[in-house]
Amino acid sequence: MTIRVMLVDDQVLLRTGFRMVLAAQPDMEVVAEAGDGVEALQVLRSTPVDVVLMDVRMPKLDGVEATRRICSEAEPPKVLILTTFDLDEYAFSGLKAGASGFMLKDVPPGDLLAAIRAVHSGDAVVAPSTTRRLLDRFAPMLPSVGKEPRHKELERLTEREREVMVLVAQGLSNGEIAARLVLSEATVKTHVGRILTKLGLRDRVQVVVLAYETGLVRAGGHG
Repeated sequence: MTIRVMLVDDQVLLRTGFRMVLAAQPDMEVVAEAGDGVEALQVLRSTPVDVVLMDVRMPKLDGVEATRRICSEAEPPKVLILTTFDLDEYAFSGLKAGASGFMLKDVPPGDLLAAIRAVHSGDAVVAPSTTRRLLDRFAPMLPSVGKEPRHKELERLTEREREVMVLVAQGLSNGEIAARLVLSEATVKTHVGRILTKLGLRDRVQVVVLAYETGLVRAGGHG
């Protein structure tokens, strides 16, 4: 199956570079491009797309609001936010808006391709080291919370599920969580699935967002 990709960035040279990388892949095709959020929304009305590579800072309509509008549609494409170190806060806003993950603009080509394939398959891209740097920086900007998380739905989780949720929010993979808790990877996967179901979340990205918003995990990456 060919993954239909749309490039949304106001810098033509960046789009050209990404297009060259993607064009060399037998399972990917760049089917559309846009220079801002407004144009992206217009193009998506008539062009079937599987994955959108979305810049955040663009004229007319930024990538965060464009992502929010795209993800509010009935069957939206997956959105992968592209950000830079000096725009950390945009990554969190993009994830809240419905993006399936974020990558840095200077990401190695192989990592970018892997991320596109991951979100297309329904997974979420949350790179551990980048996640911790980003969330540690803007977690203090979130509403202050008491000692205990205030999100009542968290009460539905078992003690083990809350433990797994904290580690997911810190950016650990299923394998890393399994090693940390001395569980099988299959068991961790089951716990993650139950967390998503109980909390009505779409993927691991939303787990990260909710964990920080509720105070289950705070700045510094600690529960």
